[in-house]
Formats: sequence, structure tokens, C-alpha cells
Amino acid sequence: MSSIVNHVGLAVNDLDASRRFYEEVLGFTFRNEITVPDAAVSHMFALQEPIGMRAAYLVCDGWVLELMAFEDGGVAEPRDRAFNERGLTHLSICVDDIEDTESKAAAYGGEVLADRSYKGIVSVIRDPDGQLIELLPMTYRDTL
Repeated sequence: MSSIVNHVGLAVNDLDASRRFYEEVLGFTFRNEITVPDAAVSHMFALQEPIGMRAAYLVCDGWVLELMAFEDGGVAEPRDRAFNERGLTHLSICVDDIEDTESKAAAYGGEVLADRSYKGIVSVIRDPDGQLIELLPMTYRDTL
């Protein structure tokens, strides 16, 4: 049996602001945007209509990120999760310049968690919706 990762989806409060963050801060490229019919979304995600889901697909190094905004149903408030709680804990992204990326993150509605940096080789930021993102230097890819 073979498989391939299709995409990772993130619920966001403001689709346009999140697009700007991922494109301008982390170098993702916009691929396409869709509006999904309420009937399909309510069935797949067990949500009550009306929903008004718009999704933007962004690509970085062949990896696809789906940003989902729920215009009619709103987005539930995020909560702090323990890092050892089951489920997705963070996204890990290699960048050319960690300090520059941190500056851009703050300028585009993100947050730099300065107390989580480690010896200048790793940093943790939040996107505008609170998703944790680990920043690593490009050279880290060669160590995996």
C-alpha cells in the first residue's frame, strides 16, 4: 500500500490575513481558493449550517497548507494546549534567516515566543490564530 500526504488544514479567523502571514512571512505561494457548499462541510466536519467555508490552498516546497475560514459559522476560540497533548502540536518550517522571519511574523499579526528560543538555532512563533510554528535554519533539513 502506498500513500502521499495531500495537505494539512488549519482553521483561521481571517483568511486574507492568514494568507498574507504564510505568504509574506514563510514564503508560501497561493495556489487556489474554493468555496465549499454548506451541505458538504456540515456532513464532513459535523458542523451546523450555515457555515460559509472558504479555503485557500498554499504551497511551499511541494507541501500544501489549507487555510479554512468559516464566514457564517465563525471559528471557535483557540485554547492553549500542552505540547504533549495528543494531536497536531506544531508546524516546523526551515527558513533562511530566523531573526528576519521573527520580525516579519510580528509585523504580520504573529507572535514571537522569545522564551522558547534555544541557543539561537530554533525559535517558536504563533501565527495570527495561535498555531505554533517552529522555525529552524535551512541547514537543519540535512540532519534529518
